[in-house]
Amino acid sequence: MSSQPTTILIVDDEPQIRKFLRISLAAQGYTVLEGANGEHGLAQAALGKPDLVVLDLGLPDMDGQQVLRELRAWSSVPVLVLSVRASEGEKVLALDGGANDYVTKPFGIQEFLARVRVLLRQSLVAEQLESSRSIGPLTVDFAYRRVLLDGAEVALTRKEYAVLEQLARHAGRVVTQQQLLKDIWGPTHTEDTHYLRVVVGHLRQKLADDPASPRFIVTEAGVGYRLKGA
Repeated sequence: MSSQPTTILIVDDEPQIRKFLRISLAAQGYTVLEGANGEHGLAQAALGKPDLVVLDLGLPDMDGQQVLRELRAWSSVPVLVLSVRASEGEKVLALDGGANDYVTKPFGIQEFLARVRVLLRQSLVAEQLESSRSIGPLTVDFAYRRVLLDGAEVALTRKEYAVLEQLARHAGRVVTQQQLLKDIWGPTHTEDTHYLRVVVGHLRQKLADDPASPRFIVTEAGVGYRLKGA
């Protein structure tokens, strides 16, 4: 997250709220994505790989609590609920459902921005402190740049390790092909998807991972890849 612009996704059906938040967040240097309903918001969360999601609960196509549940099924991205619903029950339901913070409308923009900064800071610290990630018999050791499968070290090339590390750091979340290519091969290679397919193919062979019934690396067709959650 530290090497890329910080991206915030706003999921809210009110255009004026989205515009207000977009201007306020952009003024702080954030990249802003928008979703006008739950379905669009979930798609943006998968494709845009945001560092934070601002989620309204009163969406036209599905309740925001449902959006939160679906998002948490595959993503650990921090979520700040921003809603007119002020009851304790709604707040508890959202927080128990995986929201990281809850702000009621109407709200003060300075407090909102402060809460955004806190969540982003907490997320960055947690990412930096994490020294390894294990998914069943697979362990990716970030500190020593080693990969273990059933306790035995797996020899990977630099590119293979870089792809696996990216997927492991975002385990359970979709990482887009374009993001992997940009981060690992560079910004001029975002369309060179064949490079990525070759590396992922080699990774699967070395990890004895059947793409038809994957234990580890799941292909999200047309989008990217996801390492199964821990």
